Amino acid sequence: MRADILVPGPPAEGEGLALSAPISFWGGVDPKSGRIVDVRHPQHGASIGGSVLFLPDTIGSSSASAVLLELVHSGKAPAAIVMHKPDAILLLGLIVAREMGWAGPIALRLDRDAHGRFAGRRVSVTADGMLALSSL
Repeated sequence: MRADILVPGPPAEGEGLALSAPISFWGGVDPKSGRIVDVRHPQHGASIGGSVLFLPDTIGSSSASAVLLELVHSGKAPAAIVMHKPDAILLLGLIVAREMGWAGPIALRLDRDAHGRFAGRRVSVTADGMLALSSL
């Protein structure tokens, strides 16, 4: 399945983590551990680090880009980020990471109706925006 590239990045592979509710990175994700710390979020405690993270939506905060930048720097960022609709503030964290010489994940846009088919499965993402289920 082809997705639109929002921020280019390297090919990636990881477990598909399709969030069932929007999330705020500021206060919702611990930048040191990569875990969802918002106790009200359905996936509280899940680790986004190394996952192919499917975001149905984000809850805005001007600090979201800083949290994502910290996740990249600490090595706890998702392997790839797949969004239903672009969040310019969040994606700014990936752009700044690249400007600082840090390798950040690819970010893609894919309709949320397709997110569920990747949940809990090994997903590979190519640099040109192709998503596929991987065999173990």
